[in-house]
Amino acid sequence: MMISHSTLCTNTLLSLIPGLRPIIRLKSSERSSVKSYQHRFFGEVRQELSGGHELSSITYAPRAGEQSILIEEEASQVLENPSMKVLPGQAHPLGVSEVENGTNFAIFSQSATAVTLCLLLHERDQEMIELSLDPEVNKTGDRWHICVQDLPRSNVLYVYRVNGPKDWHQGHRFDYGNLLLDPYAKLIEGRRVFGDASNKMSNFFGTYDFDCLPFDWGENYKLPNIHEKDLVIYEMNVRAFTADESSAMDPNIRGSYLGLIEKIPHLVELGVNAVELLPVFEFDEMELQRRPNQRDHMINTWGYSTTNFFAPMSRYASNGGGPINASLEFKEMVKALHSAGIEVILDVVYNHTNEADDENPYTTSFRGIDNKVYYMVDFNNNAKLLNFSGCGNTLNCNHPVVMELILDSLRHWVTEYHVDGFRFDLASVLCRGTDGSPLNSPPLIREIAKDEILSRCKIIAEPWDCGGLYLVGKFPNWDRWAEWNGIYRDDIRRFIKGDTSMKGSFATRIAGSADLYQVNKRKPCHGINFVIAHDGFTLYDLVSYNFKHNDANGEGGNDGCNDNFSWNCGFEGETSDKDIKALRLRQMKNFHVALMVSQGTPMMLMGDEYGHTRYGNNNSYGHDTALNHFQWGQLEDKKNNLFRFFSEMIKFRRSHNVFTREHFIGKNEVTWHEDNWENTESKFLAFTLHEENGGDLYVAFNAHDYFVKAAIPSPPHTRQWFRMVDTNLESPSDLVPEGVPGVKEMYNMAPYSSIILQAKP
Repeated sequence: MMISHSTLCTNTLLSLIPGLRPIIRLKSSERSSVKSYQHRFFGEVRQELSGGHELSSITYAPRAGEQSILIEEEASQVLENPSMKVLPGQAHPLGVSEVENGTNFAIFSQSATAVTLCLLLHERDQEMIELSLDPEVNKTGDRWHICVQDLPRSNVLYVYRVNGPKDWHQGHRFDYGNLLLDPYAKLIEGRRVFGDASNKMSNFFGTYDFDCLPFDWGENYKLPNIHEKDLVIYEMNVRAFTADESSAMDPNIRGSYLGLIEKIPHLVELGVNAVELLPVFEFDEMELQRRPNQRDHMINTWGYSTTNFFAPMSRYASNGGGPINASLEFKEMVKALHSAGIEVILDVVYNHTNEADDENPYTTSFRGIDNKVYYMVDFNNNAKLLNFSGCGNTLNCNHPVVMELILDSLRHWVTEYHVDGFRFDLASVLCRGTDGSPLNSPPLIREIAKDEILSRCKIIAEPWDCGGLYLVGKFPNWDRWAEWNGIYRDDIRRFIKGDTSMKGSFATRIAGSADLYQVNKRKPCHGINFVIAHDGFTLYDLVSYNFKHNDANGEGGNDGCNDNFSWNCGFEGETSDKDIKALRLRQMKNFHVALMVSQGTPMMLMGDEYGHTRYGNNNSYGHDTALNHFQWGQLEDKKNNLFRFFSEMIKFRRSHNVFTREHFIGKNEVTWHEDNWENTESKFLAFTLHEENGGDLYVAFNAHDYFVKAAIPSPPHTRQWFRMVDTNLESPSDLVPEGVPGVKEMYNMAPYSSIILQAKP
């Protein structure tokens, strides 16, 4: 059983002082090889503090623009020699490890002048033990270390306090009052319940569990090992998938790793074989509420604000179970997904952390340990943090120490949690040098591509950042890296909605974007095709809104992308007009057909299979509501219509090798039924994909607002055309798995529709 929040006793005090962090003044004493202090940690604040008790002072260091506040609290007894046996310890490995003589703690800081290890032991209740590390004894190179004997093998919380130069212009941000997480902590303890507003000022602590037996992956367990070309990726949020009441789950399970397990049958029925999980590294979902600001009504539900790169998000554990249960349940989730033939890809955020900017820092770890090492700093501008992430700071990814941290983190998730791959958020940041300048051959990108442990993993780049480094088709890759194809997204959207001059670009994207990826040994599968992703419009909103509607985000509509290439089909937002609703349904099917017949690796967004709406909000990261939560009731309503079409179309793709070629399409493998590519007004495209066994597939898209009579080519010898798909028809005629015979030489295609014909005996 883990230490409870009542034992930590931090919440009451911190909730009274929003945005402040504690500096505990300790008695000074003579330096020894190990100085140790023990004092009561954050006692409960009483309504009447004086009450005859002896009082001591605790100063709270202000955030930028705030004045210091003096709080009186009951005096803490400081013990000079608690019964704690310590040894110098060892520099490797970083983090906490169990060694022959005890428990070893090691942390990197190049510029620190003082490091203190702070321990909370379950049996000592509220008392924190502080062990000051002597640089003459407890330091090897730039690593500080100490071995503590006779510590419990679990139920220990720990943080560090680090001091060093106060030279801001040299990039230092040391503050000895900050309690700092170990960057290598494998488990993080904090608030137990996701979005608990009563505990929004919770502190976070590293912890460990050496008592736990090795996880049982099962005697017949094996990795799916699906080839990239055969993947159909489902981008999803662990919490949002089952958090809604409509999931019909026990409230203690909703929004958890275990909740996802219960809904795996839905993924199997849909037909996807890989999930790409929005961030599952530990993050503070209440960070936006720690100080007054225009977004302080929001909860960070997407998680792109990493606190620690090794620990699974603890509040995704069921029933407020804490970090140890989170770790075990994450493994149960991976095991169950693998058993269902579904791979697990993690969306990872190594471009920045939760610690924000210099104006409103939220110091929890890296900033206080060694700011100028962990972050890119502009020494030409008063050592301010560089911001290529759009989130206030930029991780210094190609610094050797940070690169080692990232590689160790990735290996940890592969070896400990058996994940199958990673999607790197704003990966162009990882291509910048320590001064922020772009690198042609970034060391980190190369090491990830060449690493033996990561060799079986899918590695996917989001090949841009907020500093303008757009690398779609040009991302350094060593023939290993795949990329989110943002050009595919834009070109598909523009053609399907009826823009002019898009036919040639549409054909290029459908054919695998050879203009981007046919270089060296790259393959079509290195392009991750998508029309919709978590940021931006949902598929339903793409066909229902011309403009973003982000007022609920509190930024006056200034957030979110303005260039959505969307079309509302004639009315902005919800409508009862049957013709508009029918057109929107048809367009959603058209987008899905285009995605599923394209060469490359397709990715779709959770909820699009039933037409989830965010009512035009294209940046809904801060809403832990139905705006983001999967609506299981709506899924049931659409089960025999849109969901059925999505599911059957995915299965259709997976059953035809012509959509999943390892190489780029050759001249003999496709016939383009087009002799006027230069006609900018043409919005009709048709082509035939040739199969070796004669089972050709004819595909056509009509993005005109009028009917088009399509001339159907003759089928191969002894074959006839069967209609497989016509998005203009109502379900179940819109997709018939066995096909409908009787296709004539001309096919009258409806406005904004697509068809697929198959040559059968």
